[in-house]
Amino acid sequence: MNILSIQSWVAYGHVGNASAVFPLQRLGAEVWAVNTVQFSNHTGYGSWKGTVFTGQQIAEVIDGIEARGVLPTANAVLSGYMGDAAIGTAILDAVARVKAANAAAMYCCDPVIGDVGRGVFVRPGIPEFMASHAIPRADIVTPNQFELDYLTGRTSGTLADAKAAVAALQAMGPRTVLVTSLHTDATPADSIDLMAAEGGEYWLLRTPKLPVSVNGAGDAIAALFMYHRLRTGSAAAALEGAGSSIFGLLRRTAEAGSREILTVAAQDEFVSPSRRFTAASC
Repeated sequence: MNILSIQSWVAYGHVGNASAVFPLQRLGAEVWAVNTVQFSNHTGYGSWKGTVFTGQQIAEVIDGIEARGVLPTANAVLSGYMGDAAIGTAILDAVARVKAANAAAMYCCDPVIGDVGRGVFVRPGIPEFMASHAIPRADIVTPNQFELDYLTGRTSGTLADAKAAVAALQAMGPRTVLVTSLHTDATPADSIDLMAAEGGEYWLLRTPKLPVSVNGAGDAIAALFMYHRLRTGSAAAALEGAGSSIFGLLRRTAEAGSREILTVAAQDEFVSPSRRFTAASC
């Protein structure tokens, strides 16, 4: 499996490509990583150093990959944090090139916009670009609950409302949706839900809530869900595989009291999760 992953990079810690690439490689995928930013650390620390690359710089890297004649072997394009709306244009151009070379290739868009409690934290223009351009072009989208509500103009406080919001997001273009963190009136206080939808069906995966607050878990689960969806052809199976691995990763991180997710130390969780969860139709 060959995956073109276009998202942020940090030297210290694990977010963006620094969170997504290694789990994919550990599962046996070849990843062609293109970085949209080069930061010292993720922005959750409040201060960082580094550079946001331009759309032209991203396009030049894609030009070089295309020149190798390998785009027909790409199975998917994965995008995450963009840094600037102009980068989005370069990403969608890359998607168009890959799909022209391989019509079966998928585009998985992690629509990084904001989060509950923080609100929108990306640059102006990016949310609008996501809604108007990226989401309609995507085969798979992996929003968190805040992003689901923001993109659809709905609220997802109940399970029925969440399903309606997911259906509204699918109506914008993508056939497969993963909501990476979901709290509704049906979610117990000591749990967290993930929801996947495809082909008019919905599945819920419930795991215990862990005493941990770290950055980068959403980037990892988007990559894992995409990988398992490509491998199995099933959104339900992808939900189970990705959700089980992320729970194990976060459990290990919580036990260590780490500020950063233990992507390397807990790498066996990607291949053989220590606890497996089953998705239920909802």
